[in-house]
Amino acid sequence: MGAHTPRTSAFPAGPEEVRTRLAETGYLVDEGLAIACHLALTLHRPLFCEGDAGVGKTALAGALARALDAELIRLQCYEGIDVSQALYDWDFPRQLLHLRAAEAVGATDAERLENELYDERFLVARPLLRAIRTHPAVLLIDEVDRADDEFEAFLLELLSDYAVTVPELGTLRAQTPPVVVLTSNRTREVHDALKRRCLYHWFDHPGFRRELAIVRSRLPQVTEHLAAQVTAAVQTLRREDLLKPPGVAETIDWVEALDALGADELDAELAVTTLGSVLKHREDIDRARTLDLTAVLAAPGGA
Repeated sequence: MGAHTPRTSAFPAGPEEVRTRLAETGYLVDEGLAIACHLALTLHRPLFCEGDAGVGKTALAGALARALDAELIRLQCYEGIDVSQALYDWDFPRQLLHLRAAEAVGATDAERLENELYDERFLVARPLLRAIRTHPAVLLIDEVDRADDEFEAFLLELLSDYAVTVPELGTLRAQTPPVVVLTSNRTREVHDALKRRCLYHWFDHPGFRRELAIVRSRLPQVTEHLAAQVTAAVQTLRREDLLKPPGVAETIDWVEALDALGADELDAELAVTTLGSVLKHREDIDRARTLDLTAVLAAPGGA
């Protein structure tokens, strides 16, 4: 680990403990993801999570924060995001008030006033700077594929040293690096240089048994029969030619909606009337309505 600050005993000792702690938060991981998380914690390497929307990438960061009793700090990326929106900015209204107050009492030392204007009091820490200055912290850089090349290059530099330079204040460095999770839905390819800095994990849609376990963990009040029916139906829908195959989040939404309706069993008629809980495109709903939903619900495990 070189010169890195060693982790405290608050961090899991190995992949199995990572798996156990995440399970205690309601987030179930397989062996591969447990190992990836353990290595990210041990080596202070960002974890780059890629896969379809709704497969649990963003939720992983929240689960890690709960498992580590750390603050979750989220940076939502979007087209056109720049450093001032992600890193820091100056509180110009407060600076102006300070300047006017100083002038009102007759302060004339221009150099001293200028230094005071760029004091910590007026620094507005955005998510990236907050993550560097907070311990313990989990930094979620969500949908990094929506940002542009320049912002990617900035992230690469930041994640290499876990330090930023504020010209007026100097270099601000993390005493202990935050745990960093980056997510991508692959709307475009992220540069290899950023991926090389990270540990990589591809998120597949889970198999029937694991998805059912996730649903039961998140919604323990629903019957296993209803959870299994919905999970099987979603597994079948994913094999159809849909614009947006449903993720685990949609499976949970569907079960939750049915539970709110007081249902303890899913039949074809109820499935049709509640498809909007699991499918989000008109074309996908139309496609689902052409299926023999009675046969789908009768097939064990979505087979």
